[in-house]
Amino acid sequence: MRLIKAILALLFVAFGVLFGALNRDPVRIDLGFLSVDTLSLGTSLLLALLAGALLAGFVLTATVIWPLRHRLRRGQPAPAAPATGTEGHD
Repeated sequence: MRLIKAILALLFVAFGVLFGALNRDPVRIDLGFLSVDTLSLGTSLLLALLAGALLAGFVLTATVIWPLRHRLRRGQPAPAAPATGTEGHD
């Protein structure tokens, strides 16, 4: 299992390097309070993807994981998963 994870990690790194190498055109990013002129298109897209993943992880942590941990600390059970609605059909 560890080998599979290492191979997948290497594939993603290789994909990122290839993506960055194929998209070397310079872009200007203006955020209003900050302007960046020295990034390539591939680098800026990969950084935007990373920022989105980190933001999504933080939102998931703040809205799901922290409330469930708080409930478990207080001794309350976690809410049951909703029924799929496929049981009982002929």
